[in-house]
Amino acid sequence: MIAMKKGSNTYIFLYASAMVVIVAAVLSLVATILRPYQELNIEIAKKLDILRSVEKADMATEVSDRNAYVEQEYDQYIVESYVINHLGERQDDLDAFTVNLRDELRKPLEQRNLPIFVSRDDDGRRNFIIPVHGRGLWGPIFGYVALEEDYNTIFGVILDHDGETPGLGAEINTPAFENQFKGKKLFDDSGNFVSVRVVKPGTVPPGDHNVDAISGGTITSQGVEEMLEEVLGSYSSYFKNQKNQ
Repeated sequence: MIAMKKGSNTYIFLYASAMVVIVAAVLSLVATILRPYQELNIEIAKKLDILRSVEKADMATEVSDRNAYVEQEYDQYIVESYVINHLGERQDDLDAFTVNLRDELRKPLEQRNLPIFVSRDDDGRRNFIIPVHGRGLWGPIFGYVALEEDYNTIFGVILDHDGETPGLGAEINTPAFENQFKGKKLFDDSGNFVSVRVVKPGTVPPGDHNVDAISGGTITSQGVEEMLEEVLGSYSSYFKNQKNQ
């Protein structure tokens, strides 16, 4: 039997194969160890965005223990969450926090599970927080829309994106754009759902249903408008029913 020599093709092949197996095993172990931390970070980020839509957790960037602070704020101000179908009927076997809206929007309206989060301020005022998801120019856009107790007036909006152009479409997650939505209405005076239109600045007079688009970010702005119409429109029957109670 001929001994395998260091530097031979066989030796190099076996050595490389062994290193691949070792590195793969190490990476798998690291991924397994880090997965709970990654999942926690995702959970905290989601809770923070929900809170920000109702102007809570404003000290998140300043506190020493961000996770504990967000959890405390969430437990204090988010008092209820539930899932409805397109008719507004509660789906008590589902957890609103774990519903993936992106997956739900791929379904026909009649099959969608629609999550709602309810906040209560220190003065007892409630807001109803709806997750939204859509598509921008280069990738997903998403966020939360908080409605006042009339199920019509927008209290606050938090938006974000994956990969929109800096200085253009990426501006959807700036206060200058988000703050425009405060006070806008989802229904017209006749009770029809009209959502909020994102229009080119100066083309339409200011009103209850219009906000200015981002200069140079036309496609992303259109994506925001389509997202709000599609997602909030899925809830419109529920909103109307609640308004009439």
